Amino acid sequence: MPHAFDPKSYKRGKTAGVLGLGRSGQAVSKLLAQKGFKVLGSDSRSHAELKKSLKGLPKQMKWEWGGHSDRLLKCAFVVKSPGLKPDLPIFVKLADKKIPVFSELEVALAYSKAKALVAITGTNGKSTTTALTWEIFKAGLPKGRKAILGGNIGVPISKTAPASKPKDVLIVECSSYQLEDSRHIEPRAAAILNITADHLDHHGSMDAYLSAKAKVFREQGPGDACVFNADDPIVYKLSRECPSTRLYFGRKAPHVHAWEEGGKLHFKIPGWKKELKLIAPKLPGRHNLENAMAAGLLAFARGVKPAAVQKAFKAFKGVEHRIEPCGTVKGVKCFNDSKATNVDSTLVALKAFASDGKNLFLIMGGLHKGSPYAPLRPFVEKSVKGVLTIGAAARRIEEDLSGSAHVFPCGDLATAVATALQVAQKGDVLLLSPACASFDQFKDYEDRGRQFKELLAEAAKAS
Repeated sequence: MPHAFDPKSYKRGKTAGVLGLGRSGQAVSKLLAQKGFKVLGSDSRSHAELKKSLKGLPKQMKWEWGGHSDRLLKCAFVVKSPGLKPDLPIFVKLADKKIPVFSELEVALAYSKAKALVAITGTNGKSTTTALTWEIFKAGLPKGRKAILGGNIGVPISKTAPASKPKDVLIVECSSYQLEDSRHIEPRAAAILNITADHLDHHGSMDAYLSAKAKVFREQGPGDACVFNADDPIVYKLSRECPSTRLYFGRKAPHVHAWEEGGKLHFKIPGWKKELKLIAPKLPGRHNLENAMAAGLLAFARGVKPAAVQKAFKAFKGVEHRIEPCGTVKGVKCFNDSKATNVDSTLVALKAFASDGKNLFLIMGGLHKGSPYAPLRPFVEKSVKGVLTIGAAARRIEEDLSGSAHVFPCGDLATAVATALQVAQKGDVLLLSPACASFDQFKDYEDRGRQFKELLAEAAKAS
């Protein structure tokens, strides 16, 4: 495997290429410019699309749009933004010229002074677990040490990691894209929460997707730890390849180190004489119990005291866009689950509401990601009064869910919200949980979620 990014290998004044000028691409461009490199940014979007978003970039930075030119072949190295497909022609050219390509994650970590990295990955639940883990470490670290958040959670790691000090702890959400592109990362504690088919259009196969996820523990050693979901057969099988201490959460069974019993979360890791019982965070759904188990195990693996874990559990209110309560409008309880960008994530949300009866109006749709929506049928039949479809995948959703609930073809989010609030009755629930990517009608899932909340706020004022 090629060597990891080492800043000392490249002289100041050399040109660094940055492929993709989204949020992480812009952050790493600024970082490299601060470190004395000339920077050439390259993006496939048009000048008009990029001009406004790139106003904050260094003035000395050069950038190109509408594709990736051979100017990149004169760079000392190139940083690949997560999400760019590895089969682009420019990567073949860079390989022919033996120009190294690094991930934004790896470059950011190379400029970090922190010696402790906690890395969290999985198909679903990453952001909630990462945010909760961060809150635990903030509560548990002694004075003079900081817990620093970054990665796929929305704060580019290139923006936060370089400010770290040796005794700080980096808490990083890692996507499969970021891990795929990384040659070497070595977390002191890591977690794989679950794995279901996702992003296969990018990775090409399930094996490639698993290989990317497994990078979170590949470089760990005996003194490190990785947390695994024992109830997920794919994760459990993958855990056998882990070289570090393996910690499992799940339903009570042999070799599980965290489980739920009697309304509390139980923990017992190697070396403990007694098990510990903690009150779980007040968040809906079995999946959030699992997220809390994983966060607790990560903290205990790094020596955080139980009192700090319990304090964070009691204070934690969840993350934006993940089954986020948005108040009551016209007697209808509203929830923003815009971060549900795949079918399995929407399935998790439906399970969280399954015990409340058939009272859901579900907004679904967006950019289709290749997975069928039929697995949702049993839960739609049990809990959903109406499905309101939006975006490019609307017709496919209607076909897959036909007969399980009434479908309202709405086209866009504003129409879906208005329709739901018109037909719903007092006590019903409106849930935005799209099961699709957002890029057909929105900048990203965050934009989609915030527009949903704005529409609800306008409806509340008008009522």
